[in-house]
Amino acid sequence: MGKVSKGIDCSVVNCSDSGFRSLSKNTFKGSDLQVSESSRRIYLCVGHYKTWKKKTKSARDLEKVRYAGIGRSAW
Repeated sequence: MGKVSKGIDCSVVNCSDSGFRSLSKNTFKGSDLQVSESSRRIYLCVGHYKTWKKKTKSARDLEKVRYAGIGRSAW
């Protein structure tokens, strides 16, 4: 049972909603949201998670292509 299911609060400054998703700090780097904690995990509520997803969509798509190995089937 993780912290999200136990009801941890959102890590964004001035947000008191309950957490919906947890992300690592490395995954969260591309966002401009202000985080209050300095722990290894970032906990986001539904609204802030949607905002993060929209702002980092292009960067996440580039990472998927990079790790997918597109073009390797021709080797």
